[in-house]
Amino acid sequence: MNGTIGAVPGGRTAQRRYDTQPTVELPAGTHVVRGARAWQAAAALAADRAAGRPARLIVDAYPGTDLPALRDALGSALPEWRAVSVEDAARPIAEIDALIAPNLTDDRVFGVLSHATLADFYDDAALTRLAQDVDAAQENVVLVGWGAALAARRLAAASVLVLVDMARWELQLRQRAGATNWRAENPGEDQLRKYKRGFFVEWRVADRHKRELFEQIDFLVDGNAIAPARPGPDTPEAGMITGDAFRAALAHATTRPFRVVPFFDPGVWGGQWMKNLIGLDPSTDNYAWCFDCVPEENSLLLQGNGGVVEIPALDLVLSRPADLLGAKTFARFGAEFPIRFDFLDTMGGGNLSLQVHPLTDYIQSTFGMHYTQDESYYLLDAGEDAVVYLGVKTDVDRDGMLHDLQIAQEGGCPFPAERYVNAFPARTHDHFAIPAGTIHCSGADAMVLEISATPFIFTFKLWDWGRVGLDGLPRPVHLDHGARNIQWDRDTEWTRANLVGRVEVVRDEDGVTEERTGLHELEFIEVRRHWFTASAEHDTEGTVNVLNLVEGDEVQVVSPLGAFEPFTIHYAETFIVPAAVGPYRIERTAASRGERFATVKAYVRGSRTTDDQGQPATRPGQPGQGSQSCPDTR
Repeated sequence: MNGTIGAVPGGRTAQRRYDTQPTVELPAGTHVVRGARAWQAAAALAADRAAGRPARLIVDAYPGTDLPALRDALGSALPEWRAVSVEDAARPIAEIDALIAPNLTDDRVFGVLSHATLADFYDDAALTRLAQDVDAAQENVVLVGWGAALAARRLAAASVLVLVDMARWELQLRQRAGATNWRAENPGEDQLRKYKRGFFVEWRVADRHKRELFEQIDFLVDGNAIAPARPGPDTPEAGMITGDAFRAALAHATTRPFRVVPFFDPGVWGGQWMKNLIGLDPSTDNYAWCFDCVPEENSLLLQGNGGVVEIPALDLVLSRPADLLGAKTFARFGAEFPIRFDFLDTMGGGNLSLQVHPLTDYIQSTFGMHYTQDESYYLLDAGEDAVVYLGVKTDVDRDGMLHDLQIAQEGGCPFPAERYVNAFPARTHDHFAIPAGTIHCSGADAMVLEISATPFIFTFKLWDWGRVGLDGLPRPVHLDHGARNIQWDRDTEWTRANLVGRVEVVRDEDGVTEERTGLHELEFIEVRRHWFTASAEHDTEGTVNVLNLVEGDEVQVVSPLGAFEPFTIHYAETFIVPAAVGPYRIERTAASRGERFATVKAYVRGSRTTDDQGQPATRPGQPGQGSQSCPDTR
């Protein structure tokens, strides 16, 4: 998107150059095959493998795939093939509901992480009978559904395996429009409860299952594009690539910087900064969030001949964790991307909910998550009266505060936040650390780059300023959880000394000023800001780096070793530099117009191979903490 625009609230003026559809290149010569031609190509390979016997095509589809639309596409492309649904062998939904009830709990938002596998949802004897029936069939058979690969393992005949994959953000959009959870009859259920079932159970099980298939699949299909409402004169049919191209693209992605596909969402407190500066749909009332780097939810667009194929960015994390994250970070977190960057836009909007995140011990014992949601607010822009609410006031009346929160929640007097919570003035480039257990929220007229860890939805809202959600329902408040996690000793003096304005110059030479700017010692993420006029040298030092261009219009990331092509970044874009990259340089381009540039860079403390002086790194890190993603409970 290009074209100069005027000032937005807070005073920023820029070009609309933020790329909302960044791509990752497929191997040279890769063809994206679409529609009937794709299924016919897969069927032809299955026929070759069958060597004159009836062919078997296995189509394993991520839960949330539009199965009726998928079956229609297969029936149209392969009219002579017999379609068999593997889900006929699944346990009755009532049994599955009983099995996962302890994970879902009665809470509207929070559950307990499931460690189930997909085999737990299937009747073993029924799967065996289904496989025997397919083996006995004298015609070509396509076996379809989530778990088709479970049955395929029991087949005597050779087969071809296709994975139909989907991103979580697309699943959420479909659920909002009335789609159900897997085999559940819940089209009208509260969206937060649908999301909870996906987050705590279905997606955990599905990711374990598909991770086992990555090295086996013959083809991958973009399930995000399979839907009856999608086709139109300008809408391409679902694309398919070979499994080899899929694996090669992910391997290549770990050798160079890349961006995931951001997504934007409105909210009751949302503002106008992103809509105006980035150039989003002007008919939307506001945009509250941009999830600019949340690989668990974002997509990757794989670009080849014939267009793009959309896959979950999580596929890269699951398939190439050591190259992407680095050995130490992988050893510490497993195949989980621990750092999240997102935007919170209250410019011309309202306050976020007053909230607190759980302590590590609490999130582990209560929800089964092994690290929690430590975070920070970096101000990309701020109005004259912008504030960040942070920490309790000195000598706060704990019982009085909890009593007033309860009265407000019950519809009584509004909660007098300023009586109990500090409100610190916020200016552009200020950085506020928010370790778990610290009460906080952004006030109105701020544009926040939130730098945090990534366990998602674990926000305990304490007060929401008397609002309801965009769906007209009261937004969930969790005073019981919040009261158990507020750290009352984080008072005015402690907060000001430990969480506000902590900037330490690490080096200042050759036109580059490097600063340590948060986070608190309790948090595992280190953040460095680099100011420069021409260029700044970096090195991943063996751990993944996540960066955002917070000042300046355009820079490029280059390899001093010529290992990758220059990668252009525009103002406010977040990008990932995989651990395997090693040294890289960020420099102005021929088109850059600014005189001064700045990036913020986050990485996991204690995971680098050397410190700032080139000696072995000894700075201790703290146990992991976490994040949040859509649907947000702020």
